[in-house]
Amino acid sequence: ESELRVLGGDPAEVPDDLLGHFIREVASHWDDDQYPVLWRRFIPRALRRWGPDGNGSDPAQEMGRLGLRGARLTDWPAAERSAVERAFRALLHIAVTDRRPHGEIAELTEGIAHATGDLEPWLAQITGLTGPEADAGVVRLAFGWATELLWEEPAFTWWYDGDPQLITAWLPSLRARIASFAVRHPRCKNASDALIAIDALKDDGWGPWLYPYDMRTLSGPALIHQD
Repeated sequence: ESELRVLGGDPAEVPDDLLGHFIREVASHWDDDQYPVLWRRFIPRALRRWGPDGNGSDPAQEMGRLGLRGARLTDWPAAERSAVERAFRALLHIAVTDRRPHGEIAELTEGIAHATGDLEPWLAQITGLTGPEADAGVVRLAFGWATELLWEEPAFTWWYDGDPQLITAWLPSLRARIASFAVRHPRCKNASDALIAIDALKDDGWGPWLYPYDMRTLSGPALIHQD
């Protein structure tokens, strides 16, 4: 009861650990009309939490609480929803261009897709980012996603409302950009492997890497058995 009183008070006075507990708590813990109101009060702090200087540990899960089964961001007043989406665009821009690993970019993209109910606009935003830092980030992300899809283990665990196969259709559109990056950076293994993985996806095959194909790779036509 004391924590509920704190949550109902000044949002700026809510301790970080209590805020984190609220953000991670399942929506069914709250009344349907109460949960979106609380999120609307705390969204500025949540956005800072998901930023590069924040302490959000799992943006895919936490942002997912804003989806249709949670705080229903898509039903918020237009001005508030637009402000949140502008912040999402800024967070995604930073994530792609600040040299972070592909898994962190993917988790953020997944969380935003779940919160907004759509993945395609965020893939389009990533495509539209320009500059050498963006090119490097796109290469890392494409390599990570392409190999996960080849290995049939995409990490989209929280985005319930969409089809991660949209990424399979999107990746080939990056091929020319990645090939150009590979020419400029001939020692970049991420770029060369991303091209291999994208081509394998396009051909509905699998890559040359053993893990995790096990006997599928070992039994391929290129294998020559010698007694």
